[in-house]
Amino acid sequence: MNPSSPAPETSAADGNSPAGGATPPLLRIVGLHASVEGQPILRGIDLTVESGQVHAIMGPNGSGKSTLANVLLGNPAYEVTAGSILFRGEDITSWATDVRGKAGIFLAFQDPEAIGGVPVIQFLRQALSARRGMDLSVLEVRLLMMEWMEKLGMDPAFGERHLNDGFSGGEKKRNEILQMAMLEPELAVLDETDSGLDVDALRTVARGVHTVREARPDLGVLVISHYQRMLEELDADRVHVLVDGVIVDEGGPELGARLEAEGYDAWRS
Repeated sequence: MNPSSPAPETSAADGNSPAGGATPPLLRIVGLHASVEGQPILRGIDLTVESGQVHAIMGPNGSGKSTLANVLLGNPAYEVTAGSILFRGEDITSWATDVRGKAGIFLAFQDPEAIGGVPVIQFLRQALSARRGMDLSVLEVRLLMMEWMEKLGMDPAFGERHLNDGFSGGEKKRNEILQMAMLEPELAVLDETDSGLDVDALRTVARGVHTVREARPDLGVLVISHYQRMLEELDADRVHVLVDGVIVDEGGPELGARLEAEGYDAWRS
């Protein structure tokens, strides 16, 4: 993140501000189209997430789930060709990744990258200082990290290890939850956080998400998953079915159970 990057301003005159002074949704995606290397992937996504809600995106491989996660965080490898992304009423479609992170959007990666030579605490200090717009001391970050590690049931020695270097799949995902807890985002996008986890590790990660949400009940969560079990563990409010870059159905948690039982054939064109 780059603390010096300014966040673009949005005025009521541009039509993105809610009428009558009503509180805008935490996240609103309108007619979103996106491509990778000229290949269209997302073909018109409409989605709204309110503060405190948990929404799930489910779909077959290649449907555009991870593309959506990357577009939400402004990955420059993905080009938005139409539509818009509104965060708390502001159009962030053209914002850089670091500006989105500073504004309060967090992405937990499907396969977090290992960075040898960079201790977890050093990484967290840099990220948290950028998020808050002020230089935090090692002691401040260590105290906060220890507090959250206790809440999440993590070994205190974890903070001295190099970021994701030699971590198991479960350790990588718990480290992502630790980052989410400390950075205090407004919106957390969890891109297949359950990928590669056994049942026990999945429950541990889900408990970590619950612990963070208990501390910050206004946190909105958009979880991308293949598995009904993850939706159950996170108590998802809404489920959206993504097929060929389009949301083809949505409903309550019962929709996730139907997908688990029937697969995606009924929604394929």
